[in-house]
Amino acid sequence: MKKVGKFITLLSLSVLLAACSQEEKLKDASPEKYTTEEKTEGNVTYVQVENPNGGAVLGYLKDGGVTLLEEEDGDYTYAFKDMNGNGKLDEWEDWRKDIDARAKSLAEELTKEEIAGLMLFSSHEREPENGLTDDQKAYLKDDNLRNVLNAGGNDVEAAVNWNNEMQAYVEELSTGEGKKFIPVNFSSDPRSTAGSDAAYNAEGDDISRWPSNLGIAATFDTETMLTFAQAASEEYRAMGIATALGPQIELATDPRWLRADGTFGEDTALATDMAKAYVDGSQSSYDADGKDIGWGADSINAMVKHFPGDGMGEGGRESHMNSGKYAVYPGGNFEEHLKPFIDGALNLDGETKEAASVMSSYSVAIDKDGNPLFGVNKGSAYDKDKIDILRKDNGYEGIICTDWTVTSAIDDPDNVLGIGTAWGVEDETVAQRHYEVLLTGVDMFGGNNAIQPVLDAYDIWDEAYEKGDVDISAEERFQQSGARLVKMMMLPGIFENPYLSLESSSEIVGSKEKNEAGYQAQLDSVVMLKNSDDTIKEADVEVDYKDKVVYIPSSIHHEFKTVFADAKDTADPTMNVEIAEGYFKEVLTDTPVEKDGKVTGFEAPDLKDVDMIVVGMGSPDNGSPFSSAGLKDDTFYPLSLQYGTYKADGDAVRKTSISGDVLADGTKENRSYYGETAIISNSYDLEAFKNAKKQSEAIEKETGKKVPVVVVLKAKNPVVVSEFEKDADAIITGFSVSDQAYFDILLGKQEPKGLLPMQFPADMETVEKQEEDVAHDMESYKDSEGNTYDFGYGLNYEGQISDARTEKYVK
Repeated sequence: MKKVGKFITLLSLSVLLAACSQEEKLKDASPEKYTTEEKTEGNVTYVQVENPNGGAVLGYLKDGGVTLLEEEDGDYTYAFKDMNGNGKLDEWEDWRKDIDARAKSLAEELTKEEIAGLMLFSSHEREPENGLTDDQKAYLKDDNLRNVLNAGGNDVEAAVNWNNEMQAYVEELSTGEGKKFIPVNFSSDPRSTAGSDAAYNAEGDDISRWPSNLGIAATFDTETMLTFAQAASEEYRAMGIATALGPQIELATDPRWLRADGTFGEDTALATDMAKAYVDGSQSSYDADGKDIGWGADSINAMVKHFPGDGMGEGGRESHMNSGKYAVYPGGNFEEHLKPFIDGALNLDGETKEAASVMSSYSVAIDKDGNPLFGVNKGSAYDKDKIDILRKDNGYEGIICTDWTVTSAIDDPDNVLGIGTAWGVEDETVAQRHYEVLLTGVDMFGGNNAIQPVLDAYDIWDEAYEKGDVDISAEERFQQSGARLVKMMMLPGIFENPYLSLESSSEIVGSKEKNEAGYQAQLDSVVMLKNSDDTIKEADVEVDYKDKVVYIPSSIHHEFKTVFADAKDTADPTMNVEIAEGYFKEVLTDTPVEKDGKVTGFEAPDLKDVDMIVVGMGSPDNGSPFSSAGLKDDTFYPLSLQYGTYKADGDAVRKTSISGDVLADGTKENRSYYGETAIISNSYDLEAFKNAKKQSEAIEKETGKKVPVVVVLKAKNPVVVSEFEKDADAIITGFSVSDQAYFDILLGKQEPKGLLPMQFPADMETVEKQEEDVAHDMESYKDSEGNTYDFGYGLNYEGQISDARTEKYVK
């Protein structure tokens, strides 16, 4: 009996093992399934879904209107979001499908109200730290707006919480029959620039800091551009930003133009290559081995701007304001300005990636004879021939967005901003302006929060269709833009997962690796223009600047009134004293002298122990894009690249402008500034330099000690340096870099590598002679040591730089 019992026991064990083996086989044969994890960030709780086999990561609100669908596909069970609540997997919800097919499928489901909302791009939202506001809820709900401009600071926690709150709110709005979840597409202007003088930037130290675009161009190195684009796109996505409003890739062919620092300079080949590198780096994600895997969680849409170029405003004036609304082509060079777009960012030759979107310029294009270049006296968004260069001539099917406030005019009764750029259509209704923009082939309205004018434009279109004035119906036209608009959201994957983890974002934004790369780019971008008697040389262990005394003079800046801020005066040291204290034993600066509550000058300290004088000088400041620079009290005046008084009465100054409004009596307005004088808000910078030079000479006369005077030229565009060059022992210049980078170059921590991305003119006469639309057409300045400050010029310790970069780009 014992043997039988043992046999039965062994049999039972055998059966059990067989059953376990069968179960294991069945388990092994089961498809690998997605996993879910609940996460809470701030006051938002969402579910994150990890799909197997490298599938999409999903995110949806725990108690919102979106639910999961699942489907077996071979060895895997994948999850998908049911974003319209119909209980089935629609083509546009299937992240495995081709994005163009998905976008078309969704566009066909969208109502005209939903598409009209997608056509809106919000005005500037400057305070993410306030969270989701009632005004924001209103335009998300009532106007179906889904494209939001984050113009706030670089506070990662505020950005993450605001993103999650807004995404959760629109997901809650999607609950109910017939409603569809469409995420918020956050965008941003440039926010990574190091220099405090950057025109477009964001406050806060969380993010890595780099030179301006013009500074990156000064490296003449597309790898630096690619590295920046990769780093910035990762940081943007970690703050919820999926679209960059940039870069500016137009050619800065007029050296006076107020937005030159946002461009890659005046050279077509350099700007084209930099544009390609930016788009490649931005619209990519990378695996652990650094391989480009295409669109992914680190990718952003690049919105290159401002097509077809805005750097040739007459007299260098800027098209944000009436003073500069005309772009002129005296050199007949329109085609050249297309190349960074067509050959670079839009990659219509198929070599690299195509920019997902384009922003049009403000300006009205005028030929050398004063006539509209394309037959209409209207801004770019209203000029169909301009937009047809993209749509028809080059088959571009990405997003085209207007620049901000293009459908507003200054005299509109509800205009409270004090800015309106509806150039050429000021007398039309707001609805008609929207219709005309859509008629050209443009998809989005920058700075517009209200849906009603877009719906009104739909009705105008339908009326035109009934009359036979347009070839397609309003519904078909809206679906064209609808497919493009949702594609822009699908490309970076925010339909799948719009939510952020603060912990992950904090590790990405401003990481040690990115900060170091950004700072290295700053150092690499600094250009040494002059270096008499080896004033700047490699750091010597025997020379410790911690034992030295430096003098930094102060300057006065009379800042201009803008549409957003009143005029004010500032009086500060020309370099950051706190940073300088990290390099020197002692930092001396001036005591302000006041009269009637205003600083009128400075009293210098006792300088007998000074070893070096460092004078920071900004580019001669003509104002900002929002200060109506070049026009005051109905009188046009010149923009200048010199600090001292400039009166435009030379032979090269136009007595009759190329451009001008057609006046009520049928005559043409003359926008000439002949005989007028420039207004430079930081002209005291030159006075600060002259005072410093006098102090240096006095010290040498009294003690015999030579105290070098070094200029740190904090440039935003070219400068006429003849006013101070011969009296400076050394000059270095950079384009929106930190004072720390200047000091590291100045004190020999790194050999200078940068090259001028634009010509520095000999004088204002050659500036007046040059043609606004033509590059490299000035006489460049030749300094007291025989060096010419031309495009591609720069010094290292051995002399003028000549390397592979100059061989490629310098003709």
